[in-house]
Amino acid sequence: MIQLIKMAFRDLGRNRRRSFFSALALALGLALLLMMAAFLEGEMSSAMDATIRLQSGHIQVRANSYDESKTSLKWEDLIEDPTQVAGQIASLAPVKAASPRLYATGFAASRNKLMGVRIIGIDPLSEANAPYQEGLIDGEFLTPDDREGILIGLPLADKLGLSVGDQIQLSANTSSGGVTEQPFTIRGIYTTETDAFDSATVFLPLEKAQAMTQTENHASTIFILLNDKEQADSVAAALKSTTYKVLPWMEMNKFFIEFESYANTAMSVLYLIVLAITATVIVNTLIMAVFERTREIGILAAIGMKGRRIMAMFLAETTLLAIGGIAMGLLLGGLIVAYFARNGFYIADIYSSGSLLMANTIYPKLTSDDVVSLTLIAFIITLLAGLYPAILAARMEPVEALRAEK
Repeated sequence: MIQLIKMAFRDLGRNRRRSFFSALALALGLALLLMMAAFLEGEMSSAMDATIRLQSGHIQVRANSYDESKTSLKWEDLIEDPTQVAGQIASLAPVKAASPRLYATGFAASRNKLMGVRIIGIDPLSEANAPYQEGLIDGEFLTPDDREGILIGLPLADKLGLSVGDQIQLSANTSSGGVTEQPFTIRGIYTTETDAFDSATVFLPLEKAQAMTQTENHASTIFILLNDKEQADSVAAALKSTTYKVLPWMEMNKFFIEFESYANTAMSVLYLIVLAITATVIVNTLIMAVFERTREIGILAAIGMKGRRIMAMFLAETTLLAIGGIAMGLLLGGLIVAYFARNGFYIADIYSSGSLLMANTIYPKLTSDDVVSLTLIAFIITLLAGLYPAILAARMEPVEALRAEK
């Protein structure tokens, strides 16, 4: 075995430039795969986190008849006395925060500009509002007794040309099916670094939102955050009731989970395409080596070297190319991922979706599972690529090989 490795080193060293670029092709392919895997993992985990924090929570409790797609404000579709219900849920040990929220649709207008918005009535004192409090870039957060203040997102403020202290006209649907319109003063401007959410969401104190939409002492949902999202199913089971429907985050985000599954499948196909292209470079290198060394192979066969040993010699060369290329690929890919993990990759101008809540900036995340699996796949495919040239060399007839031109 040691002798084969020495021979493989010697043979690869005969054309160092070609061997180097073959290993480099594998390195670039693996580095690209690591980047793709890291970007996908970073974006999916970021989007899921944003969707939970901003939109679904870990669990929601709703009235049985509530239809989220219609944003119903009928009293029979809402939760009565939501503050009391939220307080009972918040007493459970796994629950981090339980807060009533009222959802309504409407329009925000200022200076002859009109934008469709989603109005959310919140309890300003709840921990569930941390993303908006931490993302406050100007002004101050809402207070429970504020009847004239509103919190708007930075993209919406930019589109309407508004700043803290300005007036905005807000119209909203009511429980009776009508429309009400009132002026509000902008108390604060926030950003969650998710433009699809920030550009279409405004916040009012819960009591003011209830008064405006004529839904006194009712809420659309109890928004629940847990200390550990893996406990969502068990907590949801504990909250199960005939009066309300209890939805864990997996059920509320089925589309997102399916999208992630499709994305992983598509990326797997891309991985194979990249590795197949890389494999052709390895095959080409080794086939050229076989034809260049035809007489040498004939001599080795003539003096008694078995076909399987000749085959093993070329597979040893393939193995060395694979090890060298993978080592360079891990180093290069690791450096690139580390750079973007630190600085991020801005995509807000490329893609934005309200349903998936993609963050403006991707921070790649490279997992040990991805590193191990991609390394093994790259190594195996490289060995398979070297199998044909090795078989080609092993099957050469000694007499014909010796007659080959030098």
